[in-house]
Amino acid sequence: MAKIKKGDLVQVITGAAQARGGDRGKQGRVIEVLVEQNRVVVEGINFVTKHVRVGQTQRGSKTGGIETHEAPIHISNVALVDPETKKPTRVGHRVDQVTKDGVTKSVRVRYAKKSGKDL
Repeated sequence: MAKIKKGDLVQVITGAAQARGGDRGKQGRVIEVLVEQNRVVVEGINFVTKHVRVGQTQRGSKTGGIETHEAPIHISNVALVDPETKKPTRVGHRVDQVTKDGVTKSVRVRYAKKSGKDL
């Protein structure tokens, strides 16, 4: 079961500090999870500059120039944020009993473990 999913609030726990122009300590929502590469794209984190070749659309307007967008970051460099304390935390799984249409079923559910001082 995945520890981090699309839409989760995560915090960057490694890398350069914000005072040095890095992203460590910043929080953002997960836009995309790249499972094969073990990477996630986080909103507002790890901006890169991309040069796009100038072209034309069918209407005749010019496209291209310099664009900035979020690049993937390794999944080990982010931690899920506990919704109660707003601090990074570890993720656990537990088995809950779910009853639907009179049928009881065991389902694994994610939960935020107790967050420490700073993770």
